[in-house]
Amino acid sequence: MSMLRYSSLVPVLAILGAVTFLALGTSWAKYALFPLIGAQGTTAVRVGFSAVLLLPLWRPWRWRITRDDAWRVACYGAALGAMNLCFYLSLRTIPFGVAVAIEFSGPLAVAVLSSRRPIDFVWIALAVAGLGMLLPLGDNVGALDPVGVMFALVAAVCWGTYIVFGKRVGHLHAGHSVSLGLLVAALVVVPVGVAHAGGALLSPWVLVVGVGVAALSSAIPISLEMVALKRLPPQTFSIMASIEPAVAALLGLALLGEQLNATQWLAIGLIMAASMGSAATAHRAAERARRYADPGLGG
Repeated sequence: MSMLRYSSLVPVLAILGAVTFLALGTSWAKYALFPLIGAQGTTAVRVGFSAVLLLPLWRPWRWRITRDDAWRVACYGAALGAMNLCFYLSLRTIPFGVAVAIEFSGPLAVAVLSSRRPIDFVWIALAVAGLGMLLPLGDNVGALDPVGVMFALVAAVCWGTYIVFGKRVGHLHAGHSVSLGLLVAALVVVPVGVAHAGGALLSPWVLVVGVGVAALSSAIPISLEMVALKRLPPQTFSIMASIEPAVAALLGLALLGEQLNATQWLAIGLIMAASMGSAATAHRAAERARRYADPGLGG
């Protein structure tokens, strides 16, 4: 295999690895930690250990931060913590792949609302159709637990908020904003986990599994995503990352025995298509704007 071909595979493998490790870590957490410390305790262990792993790695105290940036990082971190907590709470009663698909409506909404292109209404229609198949409405009210769906929708809102504030701290070094954001997220969710699980959080087994879950769910995926982002345009990265609901559903089936019906698989596919389509058309629009700004780039 030539070096050029290998180089082109690196970002693809990095994204696939990031999505897979994240799904593995979440599946492991649901299987091994939920019965012992609940969703709240699991969130506290995952986010808390993620902060512990990344703070010494990036050493954010090396960089100065303004008061405005500190406020933005605090909002970014709080949204991250709330997103993780609500997502894990949703996993108590709805399948992993379904929860991820619903949660994807958050970043999709941010992408679509920031654009005014007519094609975006197609992606809105696909996403609404997919969500309509998953949400417990009308005759479908018994299909999924309404409380679990509600937590997944709140997680989607938090993910959208996380993206908005993430863009506002985009001028900071990635390691700086991510490590400080995880610290704030830990300050949000650890007290909730302690209040729920108490001394069970200090069980040696919980601590060992918690470190593993944090590494699989945060430290490794974040590192792989940074590798991919350095080699791919953001829109291309978003298209490829849109496979996450399918990977989550497959691992939920394989590791957790979570069976989905045909309608739920179709709904996941529609939401993935909406996410991929939104990212693809945003990429083409950005290319056209770039060529218009610099006619010398025209073909």
